[in-house]
Amino acid sequence: MKTKSFLTVAFIILFAHSSFAQISNNANDDVSAQDTVLGESEIMRMFESLGDLPFFAERYLEYDSAEMNPYGYEFGEVPIFTEDVYQQRIEQLASQTTLPMVYNPAVRAKIDNYVFRFRAFTGRMLGLSYVYFPMFEEMLDKYNMPLELKCLAVVESALNPLAVSRVGAKGLWQFMYATGKQYGLKSNSLVDDRFDPMKETEAACRFMLDLYSRYKDWFLVLAAYNSGPGTVNKAIARAGGVMDYWAICPYLPVETQNYVPTFIAINYVIHYAKEHNLYPLAPDMLISGTDTVTVRDVLTFAQLNEALGVTIKDLETYNPQYTKGIIPASDTIFYVLRLPSQYAVQFAAREKEIYAYKTREQIDKEKVLEEAKKAVVVAPPKAKTRYHTVKKGETLSGIAKKYKVSVNNIKKWNNLKSNTIRTNQRLRVSSK
Repeated sequence: MKTKSFLTVAFIILFAHSSFAQISNNANDDVSAQDTVLGESEIMRMFESLGDLPFFAERYLEYDSAEMNPYGYEFGEVPIFTEDVYQQRIEQLASQTTLPMVYNPAVRAKIDNYVFRFRAFTGRMLGLSYVYFPMFEEMLDKYNMPLELKCLAVVESALNPLAVSRVGAKGLWQFMYATGKQYGLKSNSLVDDRFDPMKETEAACRFMLDLYSRYKDWFLVLAAYNSGPGTVNKAIARAGGVMDYWAICPYLPVETQNYVPTFIAINYVIHYAKEHNLYPLAPDMLISGTDTVTVRDVLTFAQLNEALGVTIKDLETYNPQYTKGIIPASDTIFYVLRLPSQYAVQFAAREKEIYAYKTREQIDKEKVLEEAKKAVVVAPPKAKTRYHTVKKGETLSGIAKKYKVSVNNIKKWNNLKSNTIRTNQRLRVSSK
């Protein structure tokens, strides 16, 4: 899959924190206690993590008012709409999907998070959607699932490819280790498939399909994806066996109560971003484009950095599944590597050369080892003390001649007073 840059995306610096406060006061001030909890939840923590991503460059493309701003808004203007407008827009969304989209106060509170309180982060999320949504849609279509489910990844990770939850869930779709393993995502000391966007997306589709075969309701699937089937089953039982998300909602954990309203709100924002004067702030990967290459031998990020010139930061950003910067490929196990397009072309042309490339660090280590070998003084082997057992008929002079030593030395080493020796006597015949 290749991600191409889009040339008409507006890049806008969206408001300081003081502006957020004013927007909040001018908009819907009736924020529920549940929404306050949301502000501290894992959902919003993930959304706020977009502010820490390293690959949003301070570069802005030409603002195309005809395409990106069809309503003629002023820079920084924040539109305000009535409840009727929100209601009509959600109904329009519902008419175009099999998912039971609804509008209620909980959904409105979540919409306000994205169009008022966290506009700067929403711009980043919209930019990342250009990178990941085409892949999500392709996979969802493969499994004949509603394409709107692509927004689940926004709820889970805010499309942060480096996302790690407080409990250890990882990647765009936030798989725990055990669940990931169940759906074919391998994790070891060098590779974690949960950070591989393609592999994790397919695992998420299979997981959701398994949940759907149990519940036959996509919103219950979302709830189970978030809190687990066991939690949803208990909530259904407490609600009298009703298989409906809104009916069991009061019996779910607070974060899961916010989950479906947030999912609907994200769908709304994706479709009506322009109406709210929201525009995508695109990461670097969106400007240059990327391609995938197949790696067939062990390769390190350091080799790629020195041989091709691609930065370590880009390699880590596009390939977070290689947790130690090592791709442990072999003749029988291939791996996929994502590179900026220009480097992918170079890799294809110089593949064997790159595998054989020695980094400066490797060369320096080899030099140090070679110098160390030269500096080592090899000591002569320590001589062993030699002994001789006297055989019948042997004389001391004959033994001395055999071992090329003097009779006097043999007598000294063995404390002999005369030349008389006896059969089976053990004599020392060396000086050590």
